[in-house]
Amino acid sequence: AITAGALCSQPTPRMVFIKIQKNNAYYRRFQVKFRRRREGKTDYAARRVLVAQEKNKYNTPKYRFVVRFTNTTVICQVVKATIVGDEVLAFAYSSELPRFGISFGLKNYAAAYCTGLLCARRLLAKLGLDKTYQGVAKATGEVYHVEEAADAPRPFRALLDVGLVRTTTGARVFGAMKGAVDGGLDIPHTEKRFPGYSRGEGKDTKASFDPAVLRKRIFGGHVSDYMTEM
Repeated sequence: AITAGALCSQPTPRMVFIKIQKNNAYYRRFQVKFRRRREGKTDYAARRVLVAQEKNKYNTPKYRFVVRFTNTTVICQVVKATIVGDEVLAFAYSSELPRFGISFGLKNYAAAYCTGLLCARRLLAKLGLDKTYQGVAKATGEVYHVEEAADAPRPFRALLDVGLVRTTTGARVFGAMKGAVDGGLDIPHTEKRFPGYSRGEGKDTKASFDPAVLRKRIFGGHVSDYMTEM
C-alpha cells in the first residue's frame, strides 16, 4: 500500500512551455494551394515552364505532347493552353489499337509507341501536313529528328509533358514520344532515356547507344522473352 508520506515525497510536475507553431496569425495568412496540387495531379512548377510563352511571340500557342497512363490504357494528346483552359488538338488511346491488329498488352512499351505514332499521324492529317512529313517508313530504333522541308510549313513542334511520372531510362513515356517523333512530330529529345543507352563506367568509357535494344522494345521483344521464360 502507498502511504501518505510517500505521496508527499514525490516531486510536483512542472508545466512545460509549448510554443504554438500554427497560431491565429498563421491561419490568417494561410493560402490554400490549387485543387489539382492538393489532389496530387498537377506539378505546377513543371506546367509553368511548359505553358509560359515569350512575350514577343504574342498569342502564339505553345503545344505539349501529353502522355498519361491509366490502369489499362495509354493516352496521348496534343494540347495547347488557353485562358479558359487547355484545348486538345488531337488524341489517341491505346484502346483503339485492336482495330489495327494489336489486341492485348495495351499498356506496355510497344503499345505506348503505337499510341504516340497514331496521335502524331492524326494531328498531321488534321493540319494537312501528313504528306509533307511522313516520318520514318520502318521502325529501326535509330535516333530520328524531323527535318524542315523546303517551300513548305515547318514541322509541328511540341514539348513532351510527362506529368508526375519518374523520367527513368527506358520509361514508357519516352516510348510514346519516340512513336510521335517517328510519326513526324518535332519533339526536342536525346537518346539518353531510351532503352539501349549506356552512360559508361569510369572516365575512360564513353556513353553509347544501341538502336537494336530500342527496336526490340518497340516490337515487344521483352514481352516475348518473358513469356518464353515462363
